[in-house]
Amino acid sequence: MGLATLDLLLPSTCAGCGRRGSPCCPGCAAVFGTPRPSGQGGYALAAYDGVARRLVLAYKERGRRDLAAPLGRLLACAVPYLPGARPDEHGTWWLVPVPSRRSAARARGGPHVLGLARRCAAVLAEGGHPSAVAPALELAPGARDAVGLARAQRAANLEGRLRLRPAGAPPAGAPVVLLDDVVTTGATLAASRRALALAGYDVTAALTLTAA
Repeated sequence: MGLATLDLLLPSTCAGCGRRGSPCCPGCAAVFGTPRPSGQGGYALAAYDGVARRLVLAYKERGRRDLAAPLGRLLACAVPYLPGARPDEHGTWWLVPVPSRRSAARARGGPHVLGLARRCAAVLAEGGHPSAVAPALELAPGARDAVGLARAQRAANLEGRLRLRPAGAPPAGAPVVLLDDVVTTGATLAASRRALALAGYDVTAALTLTAA
């Protein structure tokens, strides 16, 4: 029996608490609150611990891609209300996902933040906010896994390696919102802002699911 068939026959299990019925039950979703400042001008919906940490790790590292929909919805509910965030002159919200190392993305079955951004954009559009995802950033080869690195080390690790990807860029000068799953030291958000600013984009806000 294939995995797709099993998914149809077996009920989903909440990755936060184990309750059957959905990938993320209402009780676990409730740990993500209103956006709070998280450093580097960014905002986060929850602290990176407990239920929120389990959900993010399940999505990011343990193959629970069914969490893209509920986690993307949480981001979408916050984007229009972020201080300073705005759509472009045509009313379109441009969402830029923070990239992962290519090797990490391959191991996880694809760029996980891109999946969140796409789900976020779809929910925004359903709510009357035209949105588009712009995978405008990429990490050049040579960047190490940032786990365990201090802020200065993370910044040095990204120096010259986080760069614009023209094929995925939004229209010139468009205001953009950065999206990520977790902010730790803020070094990645800072490097992302610099790369986009150098290319002429206005990063109006940065939003993550969690802040460590």
